[in-house]
Amino acid sequence: MTLRSRVRSLVDSAYERVLHHEIGNGPDHVAIIQDGNRRYARRHGDEAPDGHRAGADTTEQVLDWCADLGVEELTLYAFSTENFDRPPEELKPLFDLLERKLREFADADRVHEQGVCIRALGEVDRLPERVREAVDYAEARTADYDAFTLNIALAYGGRNELLGAVRAVARDVADGTLAADDVGVEEVESRLYRRPVRDVDLIIRTGGDERTSNFLPWHANGNEAAAYFCSPYWPEFSKVDFLRSIRTYEAREESWRRARAKRAAALVRALAEVELDEARAVAGRLRDRLPGETSAADLDEALEAGGTGTGETAD
Repeated sequence: MTLRSRVRSLVDSAYERVLHHEIGNGPDHVAIIQDGNRRYARRHGDEAPDGHRAGADTTEQVLDWCADLGVEELTLYAFSTENFDRPPEELKPLFDLLERKLREFADADRVHEQGVCIRALGEVDRLPERVREAVDYAEARTADYDAFTLNIALAYGGRNELLGAVRAVARDVADGTLAADDVGVEEVESRLYRRPVRDVDLIIRTGGDERTSNFLPWHANGNEAAAYFCSPYWPEFSKVDFLRSIRTYEAREESWRRARAKRAAALVRALAEVELDEARAVAGRLRDRLPGETSAADLDEALEAGGTGTGETAD
């Protein structure tokens, strides 16, 4: 190791510790668009399969980082429906890698020690038989675990998922098995691909592009998930990058908490100026929905200020 790389390693290690101290309760479900494998390979004078293999090493590290930070579910965008358009000379080694890694993951000690349940999301039946068999093997080997969920999006396309669900709803309405007036969130959701266990809290995309590329539109965009875009290619993605993404998620969540508390206090104050007893009841319900000392103090202050306007006191 050169002096420069040694110094860089020390700096990164110190920064990791700083970020660890800044992070509190992170997301439950992280989804990652693993972009940049091919560009990484080209930059190093290698072929695309070499980049995919380097990216697979990063994937294994991310599993450890999730366990370290208490993340309970991870979804990886491993193969999109658009990837089928790539040339055969690139698809074959990619399918080879998927098959091998699925079986390796299913047999890995860390997977069984950490209780990882492996699940595939997407149009798996479009994949080669050997990859489908590897999917079945991985799912069967880990089906009884529930400590951590690893979703692997294979032959996945968000638009296709939504279109398929809409068509299924339309067919059921047309043949009379579903009334049009009964169509709601649950009816659409039940006709999507196999769903993640939890809605997505944070989407990460590597490789520099700032878009979510048709990934989990119902479970991420519909849940208003935070998004973190970073420039390193997937094989270069480091723990520092991962910690930064968690910090971004927490900052967004804290901003939302403050905004919700402010709106709730404004509502209680306006109501207290008209009907203090009703304002007290609303404030009580909001305290349960907006936990935290700051929110409670804001609501108490709003009750006091509004009650003053009616000539009553909040206590």
